[in-house]
Amino acid sequence: MHEIPLITTIALALSAALLFGLVAKRLGLSPIVGYLVAGVVIGPYTPGVVGDAKIASQLAELGVILLMFGVGLHFSLKDLLAVRSIAVPGALGQSTAATIACTGLAVALGWSWQTGLILGIAVSVASTVVLLRALVDHRSVDTPEGHAAVGWLIVEDIITVLVLVLLPPLAATGGNGTSLWQTVGIAVLKLAVLTAIVMLAGARFVPWLLLRVARLRSRELFTLSVLVMAICVATVSYVAFGASLALGAFFGGMVVGQSKVSDQAAADVLPMRNAFAVLFFVAVGMLFDYRAILESPGLVVGVLAIILIIKPLAALGIVIIGGHSLKTALTVAGGLAQIGEFSFILGETAQSLGLIPGSGNSVLVAAAVVSISLNPLIFRRMLALEPLLARRPLLAKWLAGRREKLGARANEIAAERMQDPGAIVVGYGPVGQTVTRLLAEFEINPIIVETNVEVVVELQQRGKQALFGDASRPDILHAARLDAAAYLIVTVPRADISLRIIQSAREVAPLVRIIARAEYINQSDTFLQAGASIIRYDEAESAAALAEALLQDIDVPVDRIDALVSAIRNELAPARKGLTIES
Repeated sequence: MHEIPLITTIALALSAALLFGLVAKRLGLSPIVGYLVAGVVIGPYTPGVVGDAKIASQLAELGVILLMFGVGLHFSLKDLLAVRSIAVPGALGQSTAATIACTGLAVALGWSWQTGLILGIAVSVASTVVLLRALVDHRSVDTPEGHAAVGWLIVEDIITVLVLVLLPPLAATGGNGTSLWQTVGIAVLKLAVLTAIVMLAGARFVPWLLLRVARLRSRELFTLSVLVMAICVATVSYVAFGASLALGAFFGGMVVGQSKVSDQAAADVLPMRNAFAVLFFVAVGMLFDYRAILESPGLVVGVLAIILIIKPLAALGIVIIGGHSLKTALTVAGGLAQIGEFSFILGETAQSLGLIPGSGNSVLVAAAVVSISLNPLIFRRMLALEPLLARRPLLAKWLAGRREKLGARANEIAAERMQDPGAIVVGYGPVGQTVTRLLAEFEINPIIVETNVEVVVELQQRGKQALFGDASRPDILHAARLDAAAYLIVTVPRADISLRIIQSAREVAPLVRIIARAEYINQSDTFLQAGASIIRYDEAESAAALAEALLQDIDVPVDRIDALVSAIRNELAPARKGLTIES
C-alpha cells in the first residue's frame, strides 16, 4: 500500500476543523476557535491521533500566501485615506502601547527584549475576520465607527507587513551592532527594487495577462492564472529578494487588485483561500505545546491582560482624546480586544527564523483562543457602556465641546472656500456618496452637510465642499446657501429626521426642489405634506432590483426587463393627490 501522508494529513486536519468548527459555531464562538482547538487535538503534544506537523506546516504556508494575497487584493488606499485622521495615529499609538507593555512583561519574566518586542507587535494586531464578524452582527460595517475600526486594522496590517520585512535581517545579525543597520539597509533596498518591479512591471503585465485569459471565457484557466500569480510572486519575492512569502503574496494581491477583473479574481480565490486558511489555523494549533503554558503561566496571563485590558483602554483613550464620538471609541476598543491571523503569521515567521522560541507561539495560540472566544461578549459590553459614560457630565461636556470646536473650525474653512452650489446633499453614507459621485461626473460640486465632524474634515481634505451641522436647523441651511441651490437631496434613512430637514428647507427656500429618501411606500403622504418634490422609496427600489436580477438570470431581453422594472416602480409608487411621485 502506498503511503499517503499528505492526503492523510489534509483529511485529518479538515475533518477535525469541521467537527470543532461546528461545535464552536453552536456555542456562539468564532469558527477560528474551533480550528485552533482542532489543531491542538491532532497535534503532537496531545494524546491520540497525530497529524504530520511538517506537512501541515507547509500547507499552512500556502494558507499564509492566499490569506495575504486576499489582503492585498482588497487593500484600498482610498478607504484608508478616508479615515486617516483617526486610523493612523490610533493604530500607531495603540500598537506602541501594547508592544511596550509586552516587551516589559517579557523582560520581567526573563525573556530577551527582542523576543518581547516581536511578541508585543504580534499581540497588538487584531483579526480582520473577528472584527468584521462583530461589526456585521451589530450592523456597524457601513457606519462611521465601522469605517474607523476597519481603517485602524488596515494600518495595523501595514505595520505588520513592514515588520515582516525587518525580521530576516534581524535574524541574520542576531539583533546587534552596525551589521544590523547594514543588513536592514540592504533589505530596504531590496524591498524598494521589489516594490518597483511589482508595481511598475507587474501593474502593466499582470492586468493585461488576466484580461486576455478572461476573454477566453474559461473559468478554470482564469482561476489557475490567479493562483499562479499569488504563488509565483510570493516565491520570487522570497527566493530572489529575501522577502517573506507573506509580503510577496501581499504585493501580488495588490497588483491583481489593479486589474479590471479584480472582482472576479477575488471571487475565484475566496474558496481556495478559505480552505487553506482553515489548514493554516489548524497547523498553528498543532504547534501548541501546553507545557509552555505550565512553565510560563505568568506570561500567558500577562499577554491576555494586554489584549483584553491595555489594548482596549489605549484605543479608547486615543479616540476620545482625538475628539471623536464615544460610540466610535467603544466600537474600536471592543473590536480590537483580540488577536488573530496576522499575529500567527508574524509568530510563525519569527519562530522559523529563530527569533522567538516555540513557547512564544504557544502563548499566542492560547491568547487567541481565549480572546477570540470572549470578543463577542466584550464587544457587546463595550457598546453597552455608551449610555453610562454619556451620562458622565465631565466626559459628555468635554466630548461635545471638542466636537463643536472641530466642527466650528471645519465650518470656518468651508465658509472660506464655499461656492454657490448647484445642489446640497444631506448625509454622506453610502447613498450620499453615490449621489455625490454622480453629480461630480456632471461637474457639479455639491455642498455636503454631515453631522459626523470626522467625515466633514476628511471631505474637506479631499477638496470637497462640506459643512458640519444638523440640516434641520435653519442657520445650517443658510450657511450651506440653500437659497442659491437648485436641489436639496436628503439621503438620511430615518423618516423623522428627513421630515424635519424637509420642513426647515421649505421655510428657508420655498422654491428649492427637494429629493428625499423614504424607507417605506406608506410614508408617501407624510413626505409630500412636509414639502418633498420627488421621493425615492427603499422598499420600492429593493423590489425593483430583485425583480431585475431575477429577469436577468432567466435571460429575459434587456428592453423587456427595462419595461417590466419600470412598471414595478410605477405600481409600487403611484401618483397621489395630483402630485407626481417618482420612485
